[in-house]
Amino acid sequence: MLEKFEQYRKTYKEFWYNSYSIAEDDGAIYLKYEFEIPGLTKFNPEIKILKKEFKLKNINTKYVQNMVFHIGLIELISYWKCTCSPLVIIKCGHLNEEQKNWMKKLYFDGLGELFYRNNINTNMSDFMNIQTLGENIEYEGISDESEGYIVPVGGGKDSNVTLEVLNLDKEKDYCLIVNPKTVTLKCAEIAGFKNKNIIEIYRTIDQNLLNLNNKGYINGHTPFSSMVAFVSYLVSYLVSKKYIALSNENSANESNVLGKNINHQYSKSFEFECDFEKYADKYLKAPVKYFSFLRPLNELQIAKIFSKYQKYHSVFKSCNVGSKSKEWKWCQNCAKCLFAYIILSPYLYKEKLVNIFGIDMFEKENLLDTFLELIGKKNTKPFDCVGTFEEVNFAISKTIQNIENKNEELPYLLKYYKENFGLVDMTEDITKRYNNDNNLNAEQNKLLRKEIFEKC
Repeated sequence: MLEKFEQYRKTYKEFWYNSYSIAEDDGAIYLKYEFEIPGLTKFNPEIKILKKEFKLKNINTKYVQNMVFHIGLIELISYWKCTCSPLVIIKCGHLNEEQKNWMKKLYFDGLGELFYRNNINTNMSDFMNIQTLGENIEYEGISDESEGYIVPVGGGKDSNVTLEVLNLDKEKDYCLIVNPKTVTLKCAEIAGFKNKNIIEIYRTIDQNLLNLNNKGYINGHTPFSSMVAFVSYLVSYLVSKKYIALSNENSANESNVLGKNINHQYSKSFEFECDFEKYADKYLKAPVKYFSFLRPLNELQIAKIFSKYQKYHSVFKSCNVGSKSKEWKWCQNCAKCLFAYIILSPYLYKEKLVNIFGIDMFEKENLLDTFLELIGKKNTKPFDCVGTFEEVNFAISKTIQNIENKNEELPYLLKYYKENFGLVDMTEDITKRYNNDNNLNAEQNKLLRKEIFEKC
Protein backbone atom coordinates (compact mmCIF):
# COMPACT_ATOMS: atom_id res chain seq x y z
CA MET A 1 0.00 0.00 0.00
CA LEU A 2 2.98 2.32 0.49
CA GLU A 3 3.56 2.22 -3.28
CA LYS A 4 -0.06 3.23 -3.88
CA PHE A 5 0.28 6.01 -1.32
CA GLU A 6 3.27 7.47 -3.12
CA GLN A 7 1.74 6.92 -6.55
CA TYR A 8 -1.57 8.58 -5.67
CA ARG A 9 0.16 11.57 -4.08
CA LYS A 10 2.14 12.15 -7.28
CA THR A 11 -0.90 11.70 -9.53
CA TYR A 12 -3.51 13.52 -7.40
CA LYS A 13 -1.58 16.36 -5.84
CA GLU A 14 -4.57 18.33 -4.61
CA PHE A 15 -7.83 17.74 -2.76
CA TRP A 16 -10.42 20.55 -2.93
CA TYR A 17 -13.10 21.47 -0.40
CA ASN A 18 -15.23 23.42 -2.85
CA SER A 19 -18.44 24.30 -1.05
CA TYR A 20 -21.03 23.68 1.62
CA SER A 21 -24.69 24.63 1.84
CA ILE A 22 -27.48 24.76 4.41
CA ALA A 23 -31.14 24.24 3.51
CA GLU A 24 -34.34 23.28 5.28
CA ASP A 25 -37.90 22.23 4.68
CA ASP A 26 -40.72 21.34 7.03
CA GLY A 27 -39.15 18.01 7.92
CA ALA A 28 -35.39 18.48 8.10
CA ILE A 29 -32.24 20.56 7.90
CA TYR A 30 -29.84 19.56 5.13
CA LEU A 31 -26.07 20.05 5.11
CA LYS A 32 -24.52 19.42 1.70
CA TYR A 33 -20.86 19.42 0.68
CA GLU A 34 -18.75 19.24 -2.44
CA PHE A 35 -15.24 17.82 -2.38
CA GLU A 36 -13.11 17.14 -5.42
CA ILE A 37 -9.99 15.24 -6.33
CA PRO A 38 -9.09 16.96 -9.64
CA GLY A 39 -8.69 14.47 -12.43
CA LEU A 40 -10.44 11.70 -10.48
CA THR A 41 -13.92 12.52 -9.15
CA LYS A 42 -16.19 14.77 -7.10
CA PHE A 43 -18.00 13.86 -3.89
CA ASN A 44 -21.31 15.24 -2.60
CA PRO A 45 -22.01 13.85 0.90
CA GLU A 46 -25.05 15.01 2.83
CA ILE A 47 -26.14 15.20 6.45
CA LYS A 48 -29.83 15.39 7.31
CA ILE A 49 -31.12 16.49 10.74
CA LEU A 50 -34.78 15.65 11.35
CA LYS A 51 -36.76 18.55 12.82
CA LYS A 52 -39.57 16.64 14.58
CA GLU A 53 -41.09 18.92 17.25
CA PHE A 54 -37.85 20.66 18.20
CA LYS A 55 -37.87 24.36 18.81
CA LEU A 56 -34.89 25.32 16.67
CA LYS A 57 -32.95 28.53 16.43
CA ASN A 58 -32.58 30.34 13.12
CA ILE A 59 -30.17 28.45 10.87
CA ASN A 60 -29.44 31.52 8.74
CA THR A 61 -26.74 32.92 10.98
CA LYS A 62 -22.99 33.25 10.73
CA TYR A 63 -22.63 30.95 13.70
CA VAL A 64 -24.47 28.11 11.96
CA GLN A 65 -22.59 28.84 8.74
CA ASN A 66 -19.28 28.50 10.59
CA MET A 67 -20.35 25.26 12.26
CA VAL A 68 -21.48 23.72 8.97
CA PHE A 69 -18.16 24.74 7.40
CA HIS A 70 -16.31 23.01 10.26
CA ILE A 71 -18.38 19.83 9.95
CA GLY A 72 -17.19 19.73 6.34
CA LEU A 73 -13.58 19.89 7.55
CA ILE A 74 -14.21 16.65 9.43
CA GLU A 75 -16.29 15.05 6.68
CA LEU A 76 -13.51 15.54 4.16
CA ILE A 77 -11.23 13.09 6.01
CA SER A 78 -13.23 10.14 4.68
CA TYR A 79 -12.75 11.35 1.10
CA TRP A 80 -9.20 12.70 1.28
CA LYS A 81 -7.89 9.33 2.48
CA CYS A 82 -8.57 7.74 -0.95
CA THR A 83 -5.48 9.39 -2.42
CA CYS A 84 -3.91 11.16 0.58
CA SER A 85 -3.25 14.17 -1.67
CA PRO A 86 -0.40 16.26 -0.22
CA LEU A 87 -2.25 19.59 -0.58
CA VAL A 88 -5.77 20.30 0.67
CA ILE A 89 -7.22 23.50 -0.77
CA ILE A 90 -10.21 24.91 1.10
CA LYS A 91 -12.05 27.25 -1.27
CA CYS A 92 -15.09 28.01 0.88
CA GLY A 93 -13.62 29.22 4.14
CA HIS A 94 -10.60 30.41 6.07
CA LEU A 95 -8.37 28.89 8.76
CA ASN A 96 -5.51 30.65 10.49
CA GLU A 97 -2.25 28.83 11.19
CA GLU A 98 -3.35 27.69 14.65
CA GLN A 99 -6.54 26.21 13.19
CA LYS A 100 -4.64 24.48 10.39
CA ASN A 101 -2.28 22.89 12.89
CA TRP A 102 -5.22 21.80 15.05
CA MET A 103 -6.89 20.14 12.08
CA LYS A 104 -3.65 18.50 10.96
CA LYS A 105 -3.18 16.98 14.41
CA LEU A 106 -6.72 15.56 14.36
CA TYR A 107 -6.31 14.21 10.84
CA PHE A 108 -2.89 12.66 11.52
CA ASP A 109 -3.66 11.09 14.89
CA GLY A 110 -7.17 10.12 13.81
CA LEU A 111 -5.74 8.32 10.78
CA GLY A 112 -2.92 6.68 12.73
CA GLU A 113 -4.51 3.25 12.42
CA LEU A 114 -5.06 3.70 8.67
CA PHE A 115 -1.41 4.63 8.13
CA TYR A 116 -0.19 1.75 10.30
CA ARG A 117 -2.38 -0.95 8.79
CA ASN A 118 -1.58 0.18 5.24
CA ASN A 119 2.18 0.31 5.98
CA ILE A 120 2.29 4.04 5.22
CA ASN A 121 5.31 5.76 6.72
CA THR A 122 4.68 9.49 7.05
CA ASN A 123 4.73 12.26 9.66
CA MET A 124 2.58 15.16 10.78
CA SER A 125 4.70 17.75 8.96
CA ASP A 126 4.70 16.07 5.56
CA PHE A 127 1.47 14.08 5.22
CA MET A 128 -0.64 17.12 4.34
CA ASN A 129 -0.51 20.88 3.83
CA ILE A 130 -3.64 23.03 4.09
CA GLN A 131 -4.30 26.15 2.03
CA THR A 132 -7.44 28.28 2.49
CA LEU A 133 -8.81 30.61 -0.17
CA GLY A 134 -12.20 31.55 1.27
CA GLU A 135 -13.27 34.37 3.59
CA ASN A 136 -13.19 34.22 7.36
CA ILE A 137 -16.59 34.02 9.06
CA GLU A 138 -16.57 36.56 11.88
CA TYR A 139 -19.15 36.92 14.63
CA GLU A 140 -19.36 37.64 18.34
CA GLY A 141 -19.63 34.79 20.81
CA ILE A 142 -23.08 33.38 21.52
CA SER A 143 -24.12 34.57 24.96
CA ASP A 144 -27.64 33.15 25.48
CA GLU A 145 -28.17 30.90 28.48
CA SER A 146 -28.64 27.26 27.53
CA GLU A 147 -29.37 24.40 29.93
CA GLY A 148 -29.86 20.64 29.89
CA TYR A 149 -28.26 17.73 28.09
CA ILE A 150 -27.80 15.98 24.79
CA VAL A 151 -26.57 12.38 25.12
CA PRO A 152 -25.23 10.69 21.96
CA VAL A 153 -26.42 7.07 21.93
CA GLY A 154 -24.55 4.31 20.12
CA GLY A 155 -26.43 1.22 21.27
CA GLY A 156 -23.67 -0.21 23.49
CA LYS A 157 -23.39 -0.56 27.25
CA ASP A 158 -21.53 2.75 27.75
CA SER A 159 -24.15 5.21 26.50
CA ASN A 160 -26.84 3.18 28.26
CA VAL A 161 -24.99 3.65 31.55
CA THR A 162 -24.86 7.40 30.94
CA LEU A 163 -28.61 7.43 30.23
CA GLU A 164 -29.25 5.74 33.57
CA VAL A 165 -26.74 7.43 35.88
CA LEU A 166 -26.81 11.01 34.64
CA ASN A 167 -29.67 13.01 36.11
CA LEU A 168 -31.64 13.62 32.89
CA ASP A 169 -35.01 15.28 32.35
CA LYS A 170 -36.69 12.92 29.85
CA GLU A 171 -39.13 15.65 28.79
CA LYS A 172 -36.54 18.37 28.15
CA ASP A 173 -33.22 16.64 27.43
CA TYR A 174 -32.39 14.79 24.22
CA CYS A 175 -30.74 11.66 22.91
CA LEU A 176 -28.78 12.10 19.69
CA ILE A 177 -28.33 9.23 17.25
CA VAL A 178 -26.32 9.26 14.03
CA ASN A 179 -27.78 6.89 11.43
CA PRO A 180 -30.39 5.38 13.77
CA LYS A 181 -31.00 1.64 13.90
CA THR A 182 -33.65 -0.35 15.72
CA VAL A 183 -31.14 -1.06 18.52
CA THR A 184 -30.18 2.58 19.16
CA LEU A 185 -33.76 3.81 19.02
CA LYS A 186 -34.85 1.00 21.37
CA CYS A 187 -32.12 1.87 23.90
CA ALA A 188 -33.32 5.49 23.99
CA GLU A 189 -36.90 4.28 24.38
CA ILE A 190 -35.98 1.92 27.24
CA ALA A 191 -34.26 4.84 28.98
CA GLY A 192 -37.57 6.72 28.90
CA PHE A 193 -37.15 9.03 25.93
CA LYS A 194 -40.07 9.54 23.59
CA ASN A 195 -39.55 9.95 19.87
CA LYS A 196 -39.93 13.72 20.12
CA ASN A 197 -36.82 13.82 22.33
CA ILE A 198 -34.62 11.73 20.07
CA ILE A 199 -32.55 13.75 17.60
CA GLU A 200 -32.07 11.67 14.45
CA ILE A 201 -29.17 12.51 12.15
CA TYR A 202 -28.64 10.74 8.83
CA ARG A 203 -25.20 10.86 7.24
CA THR A 204 -24.97 9.76 3.61
CA ILE A 205 -21.70 8.51 2.11
CA ASP A 206 -21.21 9.46 -1.55
CA GLN A 207 -21.36 6.43 -3.83
CA ASN A 208 -18.21 7.62 -5.64
CA LEU A 209 -16.24 6.96 -2.45
CA LEU A 210 -17.61 3.43 -2.19
CA ASN A 211 -16.72 2.85 -5.85
CA LEU A 212 -13.12 3.96 -5.23
CA ASN A 213 -12.92 1.70 -2.19
CA ASN A 214 -14.03 -1.23 -4.35
CA LYS A 215 -11.32 -0.37 -6.87
CA GLY A 216 -8.61 -0.60 -4.22
CA TYR A 217 -7.97 3.04 -3.38
CA ILE A 218 -6.67 3.71 0.13
CA ASN A 219 -9.27 2.92 2.77
CA GLY A 220 -9.40 2.48 6.52
CA HIS A 221 -10.52 3.79 9.88
CA THR A 222 -11.33 7.50 10.31
CA PRO A 223 -11.98 9.44 13.55
CA PHE A 224 -15.78 9.19 13.41
CA SER A 225 -16.23 10.47 16.97
CA SER A 226 -14.82 13.84 15.90
CA MET A 227 -17.72 14.07 13.45
CA VAL A 228 -20.10 13.39 16.34
CA ALA A 229 -18.37 16.16 18.30
CA PHE A 230 -18.89 18.87 15.68
CA VAL A 231 -22.39 17.76 14.64
CA SER A 232 -23.60 17.50 18.24
CA TYR A 233 -22.10 20.93 18.95
CA LEU A 234 -24.20 22.43 16.16
CA VAL A 235 -27.34 20.61 17.28
CA SER A 236 -26.81 21.59 20.93
CA TYR A 237 -26.81 25.22 19.87
CA LEU A 238 -29.91 24.78 17.69
CA VAL A 239 -31.95 23.19 20.53
CA SER A 240 -30.42 25.35 23.31
CA LYS A 241 -28.73 22.61 25.33
CA LYS A 242 -25.66 23.33 27.42
CA TYR A 243 -24.06 19.89 27.80
CA ILE A 244 -23.06 17.23 25.30
CA ALA A 245 -22.52 14.19 27.52
CA LEU A 246 -20.40 11.58 25.73
CA SER A 247 -19.80 8.09 27.13
CA ASN A 248 -16.08 7.66 26.45
CA GLU A 249 -14.25 5.95 29.28
CA ASN A 250 -10.70 6.38 30.54
CA SER A 251 -9.68 3.19 28.71
CA ALA A 252 -10.03 4.95 25.35
CA ASN A 253 -6.63 6.59 25.95
CA GLU A 254 -4.58 3.41 25.46
CA SER A 255 -2.62 2.79 22.24
CA ASN A 256 -3.39 -0.27 20.11
CA VAL A 257 0.26 -0.86 19.20
CA LEU A 258 2.86 -1.59 21.85
CA GLY A 259 5.46 1.20 21.97
CA LYS A 260 3.64 3.44 19.48
CA ASN A 261 1.05 6.20 19.74
CA ILE A 262 -1.53 4.63 17.44
CA ASN A 263 -5.00 4.70 18.93
CA HIS A 264 -8.12 3.35 17.21
CA GLN A 265 -10.10 5.44 19.69
CA TYR A 266 -8.13 8.68 19.32
CA SER A 267 -11.21 10.86 18.82
CA LYS A 268 -12.71 9.27 21.96
CA SER A 269 -9.59 10.03 24.02
CA PHE A 270 -9.25 12.59 26.79
CA GLU A 271 -6.61 14.33 24.69
CA PHE A 272 -9.08 14.95 21.86
CA GLU A 273 -11.83 15.91 24.31
CA CYS A 274 -9.64 18.65 25.81
CA ASP A 275 -8.35 19.77 22.40
CA PHE A 276 -11.89 20.06 21.09
CA GLU A 277 -13.09 22.05 24.09
CA LYS A 278 -10.27 24.56 23.68
CA TYR A 279 -10.87 24.85 19.95
CA ALA A 280 -14.62 25.23 20.38
CA ASP A 281 -14.24 27.95 23.03
CA LYS A 282 -11.99 29.99 20.76
CA TYR A 283 -13.38 29.37 17.28
CA LEU A 284 -17.00 28.17 17.64
CA LYS A 285 -17.98 30.43 20.53
CA ALA A 286 -21.22 28.94 21.85
CA PRO A 287 -22.34 28.20 25.44
CA VAL A 288 -21.98 24.44 24.88
CA LYS A 289 -19.89 22.12 27.04
CA TYR A 290 -18.56 18.94 25.38
CA PHE A 291 -17.36 16.28 27.82
CA SER A 292 -17.45 12.56 28.56
CA PHE A 293 -19.52 11.67 31.61
CA LEU A 294 -17.79 8.28 31.97
CA ARG A 295 -14.21 9.56 31.61
CA PRO A 296 -13.35 8.88 35.30
CA LEU A 297 -14.20 5.18 34.87
CA ASN A 298 -12.62 2.12 33.29
CA GLU A 299 -14.43 -0.46 31.18
CA LEU A 300 -14.80 -2.92 34.05
CA GLN A 301 -16.53 -0.32 36.20
CA ILE A 302 -18.93 0.50 33.38
CA ALA A 303 -19.64 -3.21 32.86
CA LYS A 304 -20.33 -3.60 36.58
CA ILE A 305 -22.86 -0.76 36.51
CA PHE A 306 -24.43 -1.97 33.27
CA SER A 307 -24.87 -5.50 34.62
CA LYS A 308 -27.52 -4.12 37.00
CA TYR A 309 -29.70 -2.71 34.22
CA GLN A 310 -31.24 -5.90 32.87
CA LYS A 311 -33.79 -4.02 30.77
CA TYR A 312 -31.06 -3.31 28.20
CA HIS A 313 -29.46 -6.76 28.15
CA SER A 314 -31.54 -8.27 25.37
CA VAL A 315 -31.29 -5.11 23.25
CA PHE A 316 -27.83 -3.53 23.44
CA LYS A 317 -25.21 -4.30 20.78
CA SER A 318 -21.53 -3.43 20.35
CA CYS A 319 -20.55 -5.62 17.39
CA ASN A 320 -19.40 -3.59 14.37
CA VAL A 321 -19.59 -6.63 12.08
CA GLY A 322 -23.16 -7.35 13.14
CA SER A 323 -24.15 -3.70 12.75
CA LYS A 324 -23.74 -4.03 8.98
CA SER A 325 -26.60 -6.54 8.81
CA LYS A 326 -30.24 -5.53 8.49
CA GLU A 327 -30.90 -6.79 12.01
CA TRP A 328 -28.00 -5.83 14.25
CA LYS A 329 -26.68 -9.01 15.87
CA TRP A 330 -23.66 -10.26 17.79
CA CYS A 331 -21.50 -11.91 15.11
CA GLN A 332 -19.87 -14.09 17.83
CA ASN A 333 -16.53 -14.07 16.00
CA CYS A 334 -14.92 -10.62 16.35
CA ALA A 335 -12.76 -8.87 18.93
CA LYS A 336 -15.58 -6.54 19.93
CA CYS A 337 -17.91 -9.43 20.72
CA LEU A 338 -15.24 -11.29 22.67
CA PHE A 339 -14.21 -8.18 24.61
CA ALA A 340 -17.81 -7.36 25.56
CA TYR A 341 -18.25 -10.97 26.69
CA ILE A 342 -15.06 -10.85 28.78
CA ILE A 343 -15.74 -7.51 30.46
CA LEU A 344 -19.26 -8.55 31.49
CA SER A 345 -18.27 -12.06 32.55
CA PRO A 346 -17.41 -11.30 36.22
CA TYR A 347 -21.03 -10.21 36.71
CA LEU A 348 -23.18 -12.16 34.25
CA TYR A 349 -21.39 -15.43 33.44
CA LYS A 350 -22.69 -17.93 32.53
CA GLU A 351 -26.41 -18.30 31.83
CA LYS A 352 -27.23 -14.61 31.58
CA LEU A 353 -24.27 -13.92 29.31
CA VAL A 354 -25.03 -16.85 27.01
CA ASN A 355 -28.61 -15.57 26.74
CA ILE A 356 -27.25 -12.21 25.55
CA PHE A 357 -24.72 -13.51 23.04
CA GLY A 358 -26.36 -16.77 22.04
CA ILE A 359 -23.24 -18.82 22.74
CA ASP A 360 -20.51 -19.29 25.36
CA MET A 361 -17.71 -17.38 23.66
CA PHE A 362 -15.16 -18.77 26.12
CA GLU A 363 -15.61 -22.11 24.34
CA LYS A 364 -14.64 -20.72 20.91
CA GLU A 365 -11.21 -22.19 20.12
CA ASN A 366 -11.04 -20.23 16.84
CA LEU A 367 -10.87 -16.98 18.85
CA LEU A 368 -7.65 -17.87 20.67
CA ASP A 369 -5.49 -15.42 18.67
CA THR A 370 -7.98 -12.62 19.29
CA PHE A 371 -8.06 -13.59 22.95
CA LEU A 372 -4.25 -13.32 23.11
CA GLU A 373 -4.39 -9.88 21.51
CA LEU A 374 -6.90 -8.70 24.09
CA ILE A 375 -4.78 -9.86 27.04
CA GLY A 376 -1.60 -8.26 25.66
CA LYS A 377 0.29 -11.32 24.46
CA LYS A 378 0.64 -10.03 20.89
CA ASN A 379 2.29 -6.90 19.45
CA THR A 380 -1.03 -5.18 18.87
CA LYS A 381 -4.36 -4.86 20.61
CA PRO A 382 -7.36 -5.39 18.30
CA PHE A 383 -8.12 -2.26 16.29
CA ASP A 384 -11.51 -1.78 17.84
CA CYS A 385 -13.11 -0.04 20.81
CA VAL A 386 -11.90 -2.45 23.47
CA GLY A 387 -10.54 -2.00 26.97
CA THR A 388 -7.03 -1.99 28.36
CA PHE A 389 -4.91 -5.08 28.93
CA GLU A 390 -5.20 -4.54 32.69
CA GLU A 391 -9.00 -4.49 32.60
CA VAL A 392 -9.24 -7.56 30.38
CA ASN A 393 -6.82 -9.61 32.50
CA PHE A 394 -8.52 -8.58 35.71
CA ALA A 395 -11.96 -9.50 34.34
CA ILE A 396 -10.73 -12.89 33.14
CA SER A 397 -9.02 -13.65 36.45
CA LYS A 398 -12.09 -12.61 38.41
CA THR A 399 -14.33 -14.82 36.27
CA ILE A 400 -11.99 -17.81 36.70
CA GLN A 401 -12.05 -17.24 40.44
CA ASN A 402 -15.88 -17.08 40.43
CA ILE A 403 -16.14 -20.33 38.46
CA GLU A 404 -13.66 -22.18 40.65
CA ASN A 405 -15.42 -21.00 43.80
CA LYS A 406 -18.46 -22.89 42.46
CA ASN A 407 -16.30 -25.95 41.73
CA GLU A 408 -17.27 -25.78 38.06
CA GLU A 409 -15.14 -26.64 35.04
CA LEU A 410 -13.40 -23.83 33.18
CA PRO A 411 -14.34 -23.26 29.51
CA TYR A 412 -11.63 -23.55 26.86
CA LEU A 413 -10.25 -19.97 26.75
CA LEU A 414 -10.25 -19.54 30.52
CA LYS A 415 -8.60 -22.92 31.03
CA TYR A 416 -5.93 -21.96 28.47
CA TYR A 417 -5.42 -18.64 30.27
CA LYS A 418 -4.93 -20.16 33.70
CA GLU A 419 -2.63 -22.95 32.50
CA ASN A 420 -0.38 -20.59 30.54
CA PHE A 421 -0.46 -17.33 32.49
CA GLY A 422 -1.98 -17.86 35.91
CA LEU A 423 -4.18 -15.21 37.50
CA VAL A 424 -3.33 -11.55 37.97
CA ASP A 425 -3.05 -9.98 41.40
CA MET A 426 -6.57 -8.93 42.40
CA THR A 427 -5.64 -7.44 45.76
CA GLU A 428 -6.68 -4.01 44.48
CA ASP A 429 -10.26 -3.84 43.27
CA ILE A 430 -9.89 -1.77 40.09
CA THR A 431 -13.65 -1.19 40.04
CA LYS A 432 -13.15 1.26 42.94
CA ARG A 433 -10.82 3.60 41.07
CA TYR A 434 -11.76 7.12 40.00
CA ASN A 435 -9.71 9.08 37.47
CA ASN A 436 -9.71 12.78 38.30
CA ASP A 437 -8.43 13.72 34.84
CA ASN A 438 -11.87 14.57 33.56
CA ASN A 439 -14.06 17.52 32.56
CA LEU A 440 -17.05 16.82 34.81
CA ASN A 441 -18.42 19.58 37.03
CA ALA A 442 -19.02 19.09 40.76
CA GLU A 443 -22.60 17.83 40.38
CA GLN A 444 -21.69 15.36 37.63
CA ASN A 445 -18.74 14.04 39.65
CA LYS A 446 -21.00 13.57 42.66
CA LEU A 447 -23.47 11.48 40.66
CA LEU A 448 -20.78 9.22 39.25
CA ARG A 449 -18.90 8.82 42.52
CA LYS A 450 -22.11 7.83 44.28
CA GLU A 451 -22.73 5.15 41.64
CA ILE A 452 -19.24 3.67 42.03
CA PHE A 453 -18.59 3.98 45.74
CA GLU A 454 -22.08 3.60 47.21
CA LYS A 455 -24.28 1.65 44.79
CA CYS A 456 -21.79 -0.80 43.25
